[in-house]
Amino acid sequence: MTESTTNGAAVPRVTLNNGVDIPQLGFGVFQIPPEETRAAVGEALSAGYRHIDTAAAYRNEAGVGAALAESGIPREEVFVTTKLRNGEQGSPRAAFEASRQALGLDWIDLYLIHWPVPSQGLYTKAWQELESLYAQGLVRAIGVSNFLPEHLDTLLAGSTVVPAVNQIEAHPTFHQAALAEKSRSHGIAVEAYSPLGQGRDLDSPVVTELSAKYTATPAQVVLAWHLGLGNIVIPKSATPERIRENLAAAALTLTREELDSISALESGERIGVDPAVAAFTQM
Repeated sequence: MTESTTNGAAVPRVTLNNGVDIPQLGFGVFQIPPEETRAAVGEALSAGYRHIDTAAAYRNEAGVGAALAESGIPREEVFVTTKLRNGEQGSPRAAFEASRQALGLDWIDLYLIHWPVPSQGLYTKAWQELESLYAQGLVRAIGVSNFLPEHLDTLLAGSTVVPAVNQIEAHPTFHQAALAEKSRSHGIAVEAYSPLGQGRDLDSPVVTELSAKYTATPAQVVLAWHLGLGNIVIPKSATPERIRENLAAAALTLTREELDSISALESGERIGVDPAVAAFTQM
């Protein structure tokens, strides 16, 4: 693991299974309205983020692209992730090109299958098309999101390229340790979305106690927990102060005992939809 420093923020970088480096702490734009995305991403880039996570389903790729173009930051210095919508698993190349055009980029750093949608039976075929995009150099790494162990087994049995990332719901009260372990056992990095439990996990006594101990925000403590576990993490906020506070979590290191105390908050309660049954199109 290496570090990069931007605007004074030392952000660890994780080397993926194909040798590509990704900043471990990034900026997510889920549920940021399209009309607000440009300003929010601009704020994040100004603060020092060099990893932006979006998706076609969020309908804000154009705002991300506009902020990147306005930033003046060299393209190779910003890691950009987007995702294939469920309803486009039958036409991934066209979907990828639409995302690339919306972002205004020559290449994408990481392209993910957003959900397995097992009822469609298309994700293995879609993955083969992502392998082709990867082979052509249009994307630097390919991966999946919301893939459970059985989906990973099916994908790996019918693929050539091992996913670089599995982006999953993960936060202190639902961190899917077994899925994370399985992913890592195949060399697949774990990336956490909803990393703060959509705010629910910030009021637990162990988090507030550590917040006081380190003179840090509860969000910084939880993000430091993710970093300590080795997760790539993509908090989201449209508030400039919180955008900067979240990035500063990269400077906080928790002890093994403190990491374990937060991990003990596991309750098994998922916030989002169960990937085993999720079947929405996102269109």
